[in-house]
Amino acid sequence: MANPLEVRKKFLGNQYTTKNVRQDFQEWHQGRLRYALWAVDLDCPAVRQQVSAAESHIGGFLLEGYCRQPHITLGISGFLSDKPHYVDDYVPGSVEADVAALRSLNIQPFEIKIGALASFSSAPFFHINDPTNSLHKLHACLHSVTSDADFQYVPHVTVGLYSDAWFTDTVSKHLDTFVQDSVTGRLINSISLMSYAAAEIGGKLIKIADYDLEHAEIQWHEQQPFNQDHVFC
Repeated sequence: MANPLEVRKKFLGNQYTTKNVRQDFQEWHQGRLRYALWAVDLDCPAVRQQVSAAESHIGGFLLEGYCRQPHITLGISGFLSDKPHYVDDYVPGSVEADVAALRSLNIQPFEIKIGALASFSSAPFFHINDPTNSLHKLHACLHSVTSDADFQYVPHVTVGLYSDAWFTDTVSKHLDTFVQDSVTGRLINSISLMSYAAAEIGGKLIKIADYDLEHAEIQWHEQQPFNQDHVFC
């Protein structure tokens, strides 16, 4: 489990934040339209209010136009595709394997709480308190894309993206002045398969399906993103 003090130390280990820019990211997406991820959907009034308050507090440091709904990323999956063309394509067989892995894991509904405001080099975020360590177990189950060797999973809710290379010490001190009025808790009954437009930075999430933890069932919220030869149970 990530230690908040270690997260802060890592953030302050760089002199500047990472500057995010709006561009097409063509070299990354290669013309593919949608990128998929598994996440906990936290788009509810209480969490939205908390994220909005933090965004207002640190707005001067943030890239304009970030509109991604509150969520906790569990695992990044790849580009939605009927057939594999690239190593980072996410195909029907991959979805089936993820659902099978979730059923084997058999995580039951669990409680989380929104923690303190903190920061990565590229983005401010709220820590998530997860007493049962369920988020880490789900991440280990679902995170199929290879990460950097020093990557450490930190459950979080992103507030926005930094618009420039700001001094991390200045940003950190400003984050410390944020007043958190209340602690928001949530019972997590399901997780979601989502996607976003690959050519946009900070664009909205589209919910594809929900996986019910208690009943181990998947429910689709849009026409399945693959051709109809594929049937998911």
